[in-house]
Parts: sequence; structure tokens; C-alpha cells
Amino acid sequence: QVQLVESGGGLVQAGGSLRLSCAASGRTFRSYYMGWFRQAPGKEREFVAALTWIGGNTYYKDSVTGRFTISRDNAKNTVYLQMNNLKPEDTALYYCAAQAMAKGTSPISSYHYDYWGQGTQVTVSS
Repeated sequence: QVQLVESGGGLVQAGGSLRLSCAASGRTFRSYYMGWFRQAPGKEREFVAALTWIGGNTYYKDSVTGRFTISRDNAKNTVYLQMNNLKPEDTALYYCAAQAMAKGTSPISSYHYDYWGQGTQVTVSS
């Protein structure tokens, strides 16, 4: 049974930093995209960042490029999202997700992801 468990959310002032973690278990994720998405109240879920487990290719939403960094620790089967210079508009529920890589799938589309965590809340005060 695949499980993705997020942690690391919290309340931070604008300009501050947080590191989210996603502990993955239940299968091998070698041929997977691992992604972070977020959903603010009243808004649709949106792509934030993703990487390929093998190779570590990364993808970012334009508005977080240069502020957020996605990474993974193979030994711990954990994916991280380091978030620096946080802004109030980054406030959302952040989800970790996993997608089997296949022809025609996209790392930035939530529709292609097979597994989701329960989410961790990030609140940035101004």
C-alpha cells in the first residue's frame, strides 16, 4: 500500500523559510515523478514543483523559481521542498504526490498523479 506522508508545515512570517518533507513508502519510486502541489481556499489545486526520482530532473512553477527547491534523499525515500523568502500568497495546503512516468504524462499536471498525501498547511503572515 503506497503511503505519502507530508510534514513540516506551519506558520511563518513573510520572508521566512520552511522545509516540507514527504516520506514515501509501499513501493519503489524509481520510475516516478514526485511532485508538490498546493491549494489555497477557494482556488484550484496548482502545481508547485516536481522531480524525477532517477536523475533528479526538476520542474518549478514560475512564481516559486529561485525561492523553492525540490530534492530527494534516496536512502530515506523522502522528498523535500525547501521554501525560502515565503510570501503571503504562498499560503495553502501543500500536497505531495507520486506519478508513474509514462509516455504522454506530465510532471506538472495533477491529473496524471496516482498517489497523494493528506497535505500539510503552510501559512505565511504579512
